[in-house]
Amino acid sequence: MRLFNTLTRKKEELKPIKKGQIGLYTCGPTVYHYAHIGNLRTYIFEDLLKRALIYDGLKVNHVMNITDVGHLTSDQDSGEDKMEVGAKRENKTAWEIAEFYTKAFQADMKKLNMLQPSKWCKATDHIKEQIELIKQLEKKGYTYKIEDGIYFDTGKLKDYGKLARLDIKGLQEGARIDVRGKKNKTDFALWKFSPDEGKRQMEWSSPFGKGFPGWHLECSAMAQKYLGNPFDIHCGGIDHIPVHHTNEIAQTEAATGKPLANMWLHGEFLIDKEGKMSKSKGDILTLSTVEEKGYDLLAYRYLCLTTHYRMPLSFSWEALDGAKNALNHLREKVQSLTIKDKKTKNSEVYQKKFKEAINDDLNMPNALATLWDALKDNTLSNADKKEIIQEADKVLGLDLANKPKTEKIPLEVIQWAKEREVARKEKDWKKSDEAREKIKQAGYSIEDSEQGFKIKKQ
Repeated sequence: MRLFNTLTRKKEELKPIKKGQIGLYTCGPTVYHYAHIGNLRTYIFEDLLKRALIYDGLKVNHVMNITDVGHLTSDQDSGEDKMEVGAKRENKTAWEIAEFYTKAFQADMKKLNMLQPSKWCKATDHIKEQIELIKQLEKKGYTYKIEDGIYFDTGKLKDYGKLARLDIKGLQEGARIDVRGKKNKTDFALWKFSPDEGKRQMEWSSPFGKGFPGWHLECSAMAQKYLGNPFDIHCGGIDHIPVHHTNEIAQTEAATGKPLANMWLHGEFLIDKEGKMSKSKGDILTLSTVEEKGYDLLAYRYLCLTTHYRMPLSFSWEALDGAKNALNHLREKVQSLTIKDKKTKNSEVYQKKFKEAINDDLNMPNALATLWDALKDNTLSNADKKEIIQEADKVLGLDLANKPKTEKIPLEVIQWAKEREVARKEKDWKKSDEAREKIKQAGYSIEDSEQGFKIKKQ
């Protein structure tokens, strides 16, 4: 398998540290709100990666974190903790918010047919490990204290910013320092002190003072605990490259003298007509909203397969309708394959092409096209096609063995169709046209045949 390593900006052959095994860390959600479908695109890409690795015969130890403390409203160590913001918004405790949105995220994963990680780990369950990591950094001279916390001195690390290829000199010369007392603009908080006024819901005693860990610290501490370092692959969205993942690398290498991960993979944004989907803009679209509109949620998974994970994916309801229709057509094809014949060796060509596609940096559009080509190939037996589909779906995760879901037609639409049929028999064309228009306005179309009418969603 060859994967695009953000660290080197090129495709590299995956070489497991331990033969037959992969250590995989994926940055999980900050559980102060629902994940939007843009967030979920990244998790679908990571699920495809995991499935492809398993398909290649590798055993995957997959660790995913839950950020339930320390992620401030600004990635630059300013603003309120997002958990505290969520608690105020809903008049609940930060702990209740974390529990509720963790379960909501896990439910979303299940609806999108994602494999569960081998290990879930919460930031609040690993405060001890995070404090120990700060002590290591303190001992090696990488920390300093200012009014609001303990900070990492990026100026002491020669290759800081290598993941994002940051212009450190330009940043220092051309920008103000975000937090008063910071030595360098790129320095980041390891431990934030609790404010003197008021009381935080989430705070802990430490050798540095009462407070809470910085956002970046948790991933380094927990990844090392469960995967060691270096481990094989670290994943996330491209928005993690310039700050979060850059800082994970810095603090880990400073503390241990070793890389955190050998390969770094990042998924591109989901965009709509307004640009990147973002919680801060208040325009988030959740999976529940998609479900309420009557969509099979695996249609969204199918949509994500149509664009490479390193390319922006444009979302629209029209695009989702196209994905839904394609998925239903694919399932109808599967259901039509009654096995009355034997397998041939012709299927091996398609299985090889499918594997080549997924092993070429997860080229899912090519993998999907290979599946469609196989279904259209008249030289293949039904048994061949069935086998190709079953194998491919181990990676695609589209639940193709299931029958297409039949759309539930609203009762009023059915009633208008019946009224139209009566009007047609009575040759009342005005009433017939009025009924058809009502059906159209409701988002449906009606087709006539000798067997009667058929209603379809437009």
